[in-house]
Amino acid sequence: MKTRKIPLRKCTGCQEMKNKKELIRVVKNKEGEISLDFTGRKAGRGAYICPNEECLEKAQKSKGLERSFKSAVPNEIFEELKSELKNKK
Repeated sequence: MKTRKIPLRKCTGCQEMKNKKELIRVVKNKEGEISLDFTGRKAGRGAYICPNEECLEKAQKSKGLERSFKSAVPNEIFEELKSELKNKK
């Protein structure tokens, strides 16, 4: 049997390569709207972040998501991510 490659993505907070399914995807579509994508199927430019608050804070301080999208990320997205992380605990 052939072994399948596991897709890896880099977290914008801790800069570590991790399994794509372990990370949360943030998407910027053609209209410039930024949203969370839990299915991994939304169209647009994607950036990934670990599902923990430390990585989220690092990404916010280092402007990791802004760099990935080459535009400003509204605070509502960070708040939505924080609330989603608290719900998963």
